[in-house]
Amino acid sequence: MTEHTPIGLSDPKQTITAVTHSGNFHIDETLGYVILHYALAPEGDIRERVINGTSSGRLTLQRTRTSTIIDAADIAFDVGNIHDPAIGRYDHHMRNKPLRPGGIPYSAAGLLWKDYGLAAIRNMLNEPVDEETLQAIWQSIDKSLIIPVDQDDNGVARMGRLSLADLIVGCNPPWDTIELYGEKEAKKREMSGFADGAAIIATHLVHMTDRLRASLKATSRVLEAFEKAEDKRILVMETGMPTEKVIFEHDLPVIFVVSPAHAGQWNVKAVPPVKGDFGQRVSLPEAWRGLEGKALADASGIPDAVFAHPARFICGAVSRESALLMAQKALQIDAELKDE
Repeated sequence: MTEHTPIGLSDPKQTITAVTHSGNFHIDETLGYVILHYALAPEGDIRERVINGTSSGRLTLQRTRTSTIIDAADIAFDVGNIHDPAIGRYDHHMRNKPLRPGGIPYSAAGLLWKDYGLAAIRNMLNEPVDEETLQAIWQSIDKSLIIPVDQDDNGVARMGRLSLADLIVGCNPPWDTIELYGEKEAKKREMSGFADGAAIIATHLVHMTDRLRASLKATSRVLEAFEKAEDKRILVMETGMPTEKVIFEHDLPVIFVVSPAHAGQWNVKAVPPVKGDFGQRVSLPEAWRGLEGKALADASGIPDAVFAHPARFICGAVSRESALLMAQKALQIDAELKDE
């Protein structure tokens, strides 16, 4: 992803001073700061570093437009009018903007993500992952979050109302803060707002990263279970996890998913014909619809049957074996109806 070693990554003890602009802030420089925080000094306090202007971990952040301070910084992003990552310069406001291969202009966040994203992901995850998984997480976040930020900040496409970009803009103090409270208090509120925005992004990014890790883990588990399945129409998962996304991405011919639920119960869930649809490739039997306990046991012939949803997309039993039998019976009943 980069042809040079980004500043601060080769020496974990090196102290780093990063600079971005003062004044109104947006999602790209706020996200850029969060990326640097996790890549270089995740043990530091992400808010305290901004509010007090002190070093937290090995990273110091300054928000200024003073050229001498910018020039002296190890890393300058979204300010300085220089794009030269090899010397720690990550601005994108010059006439010849740095562009992605597809032509989308980079924002400061996109430029920092390119150099520091993998390091940030490593430090955000509590569970180590292999390099392939790390790259997959990077690519997914780049596509779903970083590119939209690039587009929004460069006026290509808005992220929209109540988006993460909108939430960060909302952390800026109102226009009349100086008028009401004076310049010193206004500056204090500006720094506090930037810190709040960084905390919002950090929380979102950490959860997003961990969900992607879990999603990739689920993908390998689902594909492994599918390979072991005797009947490829019934996917039996020994642990509950998201399966629908994998089924559709890999075009698996799965009709029912059998997996453990709460309180020692096993569920049978019908797969929809299209991802996110309310229908089912094969509905559970009409005769089971809305029944519970003994009534369902009598109708299905499965003694420990627990319930069947009225919408005919999910039912449950106490044991794994019984849940599997429910799926098999549902397929048999459907085949018999089609033969009539």
